[in-house]
Amino acid sequence: MPRATLTRRLTFSAAHRYRRPEWSDAKNAEVFGACAHPNWHGHTYTCEVTVGGEIDPLTGFCADLAALDRVLAERVHARLDHKNLVLDVPEFAEGREIPTSENVAWWIAREVQAGLGGSARVLRVRLAEMSDLWVEIDPT
Repeated sequence: MPRATLTRRLTFSAAHRYRRPEWSDAKNAEVFGACAHPNWHGHTYTCEVTVGGEIDPLTGFCADLAALDRVLAERVHARLDHKNLVLDVPEFAEGREIPTSENVAWWIAREVQAGLGGSARVLRVRLAEMSDLWVEIDPT
């Protein structure tokens, strides 16, 4: 059976900072630069999630777009948009995962896959902080 991919793009705005609580403020500033600013900073992120699978001979779909949209709305957009990633998302709380683009993209991949179950496979998450800076995660 032929396989295909489907990509959906969404945007969200969120604040964060990079900090390891066991390090001094000077060490955090040395390693993370402006991203360690104590008063936070934010981005309007652009996220692309690519899923794929076999093309269903009855529907012609490789993935259920309505299901993907629901998962992205509930598990990604609602949890991240206009949030402080460190204060509002437990996985990124101080002392846990640092909310780098790499870690946020990996978190998105896991959330989307959990929401979709086995109906489609997350193949790639691309997360851009700016038009000239992004990370791509291949969770396979």
